[in-house]
This record gives sequence, structure tokens and C-alpha cells, in this order.
Amino acid sequence: VQPVESGGGLVQAGDSLRLTCSPSGLTFSNYDVAWFRQVPGPGKDREFILVSSRSGGTTYSADSVQGRFTISRDNAKDTVYLQMDSLKPEDTAVYYCAAGEVHGSDYADEEEYLHWGQGTQVTVSS
Repeated sequence: VQPVESGGGLVQAGDSLRLTCSPSGLTFSNYDVAWFRQVPGPGKDREFILVSSRSGGTTYSADSVQGRFTISRDNAKDTVYLQMDSLKPEDTAVYYCAAGEVHGSDYADEEEYLHWGQGTQVTVSS
């Protein structure tokens, strides 16, 4: 049981892209759902981007994407989206959707998320 990401691809700098995270056996309304990204290569950790809390009222954003990326939920479809605007080459990475029941406010801690998708590649050319 794991989320499924879709919507990645190759775009140019300045373009927009929307990623979709589908629950595939989970009920997202019961979970905090976050997006992480990882640049391939030795020693590259996954970077926390955004989270949509299960309460529906809290969203946190990493500094690197402030003002450009937004997260949203479609409760009717039980789906979470990552809208990415003004993309930059440094946004190139594999993007992962993760679901978990986060304790306190440790939303950026990977270990708080039990369910991870396989990832979708986003490549931004200059």
C-alpha cells in the first residue's frame, strides 16, 4: 500500500507543472501528506518541500520553494497535488509523495511518514 505520484516530466525554466499523488489503498484524509524531493547522487538526502496536514489547516513550506510551490487536497477525490510555478533548473529532482501520522510538528522528518510513493522525475532545462 503506497501512494502513487504522476505528472512529472521535462519542462523549461519558468514553466509550471502539477504533480498528483493518488492514495492507492490509503485514505488520505487520515494522514498528513507531504512532498519530498531528491537529487540523484552520492550523499544526496531527500529534501522536505511541503505538507498538507490531516487537519486540513496547516501547510508548511521549505524556504527553497517559498512563493513558487503550493500543496492542495481534493477531498472528493482523496488526492493531493503539488503545484510548481516558476520552475528553476535547481528544482530538477525525483519528487516523492509520503503519507504518515506526524507527531507534533515534525513534518520535515522522513521517519514520520510510513507510506512512500516510487517517485516521479521532474527535469527543468535552462
